[in-house]
Amino acid sequence: MSSQVKEIVKRLRPSLSLGEYGKVYSDTSRFMEISYGDIIELDGNHYLVLRDEAERSFGIEDPKYWVKRTILLETGERKILKLAFFEKFDLKLGSLKIPCYRSPKKEARILDLVQRDMRFMQGTSTRDEAGNLVRIIDIVSGKRLDTHVFEIDADHERYFHEIFPTVLEKFMESCRAIKFLHDHGEIHGDIRRDHLWIENRTGLYRWIDFDYAYNFQENPFGLDIFGLGSLLIFLTGKNLYTLSNLEQAGLDPALAERFKPEDFSLLYSNRIANLKKLFPYIPESLNFVLLHFSKGAELFYETVDEFLDDLDRALSDIKKGICLI
Repeated sequence: MSSQVKEIVKRLRPSLSLGEYGKVYSDTSRFMEISYGDIIELDGNHYLVLRDEAERSFGIEDPKYWVKRTILLETGERKILKLAFFEKFDLKLGSLKIPCYRSPKKEARILDLVQRDMRFMQGTSTRDEAGNLVRIIDIVSGKRLDTHVFEIDADHERYFHEIFPTVLEKFMESCRAIKFLHDHGEIHGDIRRDHLWIENRTGLYRWIDFDYAYNFQENPFGLDIFGLGSLLIFLTGKNLYTLSNLEQAGLDPALAERFKPEDFSLLYSNRIANLKKLFPYIPESLNFVLLHFSKGAELFYETVDEFLDDLDRALSDIKKGICLI
């Protein structure tokens, strides 16, 4: 079979040099077997596999064997192929246990819905010869937004007054993108820091990865909204703060004495949500939004519109503060 791959590469992309040649797959059911040098054939197109994608967290790579970085040999374009993979798990939100699952069909629907909306990753879907739903994704060339913000060379006070207002405005547009999904009866399903990217060429904030879904009876959009809140906490703080990392983050460790159980995130119980206790110049209007995602919250946002209404007021207050500097 290696000779077949070699012949396809030679015919379609003669300038391409490979260290080794693999097999041709038109059935992606056994995706663990598909690796570097193999070709995935879909609808008459040939995708040369370069590697498995991986999620990176805390310096550790977690391979995603069902997600392949490829070259479309017919055009030379780089594409990501997301092969059919199913899993289920429960997520805890306070005392609630929320069933979550991976759905290729749901992601395919959203890719159709957001065609040419550059607030989202772009792509199409098709089925292999065995009927597996494969999503063909255009690569977003850029960097995770949280990484970009964390690496900004400024202390928190300068960041908050001079840079954060622009970050917040762009983030609010990303929230409107999620509202667009909700208005069409869809959810993102997995809103977290590594799923909002800033594109190098345009500076646009773009959502990626839509294949998770969940059943949250109390509010069908609730986990998306909590995901937005957790991301806002990071962007406001330029970092995540716990009682154990204050000194590492350049803060007085004695500040830990200020915090009560209700000051921490409901979704991530060790993370500080009440950031005004760390940074007194954060306006009450913004901290009011952050506290909606804390253990002490008595009311939660039911819609992205409610969230955005409060963020509009907070942004106005922050801009007034800029004028006073």
